[in-house]
Amino acid sequence: MTAELVRTLRWTDVCALDRIQPERGVAALFGEVQVAIFRTFDDTLYAIGNVDPRSGAAVLSRGIVGDRGGVPVVASPVYKEAFGLADGRCLDVEGASVPVYAVRICDGRVQIGLT
Repeated sequence: MTAELVRTLRWTDVCALDRIQPERGVAALFGEVQVAIFRTFDDTLYAIGNVDPRSGAAVLSRGIVGDRGGVPVVASPVYKEAFGLADGRCLDVEGASVPVYAVRICDGRVQIGLT
């Protein structure tokens, strides 16, 4: 994501950082956009679309967080397919992906960057 794009994002508050446990996800709804936010053990935050593209269910925030070959992923609770937290790409199904959102911490609060 370019610095110019980051400056033009609309940053929206989600919750306090301490409300997201490491290796877990939370879901947030912004209008019609469902976002899954994940916190890893090293306190890195990731935000991807919450809707599993194969099942259509809004469940990715409840998936199992881990890594595959050093790539941070979440496994969908429906079909167990792994989605990269950094790029949203499905590692198991060619061409499947979820949107990725900018995420930051501001004054101890997690914020999502929406366009």
